[in-house]
Amino acid sequence: MSDEAYDRIRNAIVTGDLAPGERVKDTELAERMGLSRTPVREALSKLAETGLIEAKPGVYTRIATLDKDEVARTLAVLKALDELAVRTGTPNLTAADLELMREINEEFESAVARSDVQAALEADDRFHAIPIAAAQNPLIARVMDQLHPQIHRILYRKFSTLYGAQNTGGHHRDLITILESGDAEEAAKRSGAHWVELGGLIDELFANAELTA
Repeated sequence: MSDEAYDRIRNAIVTGDLAPGERVKDTELAERMGLSRTPVREALSKLAETGLIEAKPGVYTRIATLDKDEVARTLAVLKALDELAVRTGTPNLTAADLELMREINEEFESAVARSDVQAALEADDRFHAIPIAAAQNPLIARVMDQLHPQIHRILYRKFSTLYGAQNTGGHHRDLITILESGDAEEAAKRSGAHWVELGGLIDELFANAELTA
């Protein structure tokens, strides 16, 4: 039940059903989601550790606001971990892995074309999960999974702006080509460039006050 509560509350934060800055109470949230109070309370505690919940004991528990500096720090860590995963995972990728990445990217581009935010984000995650898994380092996967929701909730809110301003499908195709060549350093560099570009676009949204709570 605790895991279910955690997943459902995290998803609600990512999709914006629970908005940045919104105050929450475990009793009200449990009733709203049809869950017991104890697993909801445990889930909120775990989400506070990931930075999605802000809590001041006896004062408030609220959905974390979108903070430019915090987002920048999160992106920097994700970029570093992604580069490490791609660099170490490239030699382990098989032809079947690369073919699966192509198929997933087709799903991703189809989802983007029909503005299906959830399907696009899920496909993007599955695409990048392949070289991450090939790195054979569970710690990388675990930390990235913990940090991704911080960025996903921005992607969810500004899907058309962020995916419309960069050819993510094209980036995926370029990355597959480099991975196929076996050039691990170039693949890591190309993958890292994607995070830099995304960070620049998110900075513009903050500058234009488009990510205010």
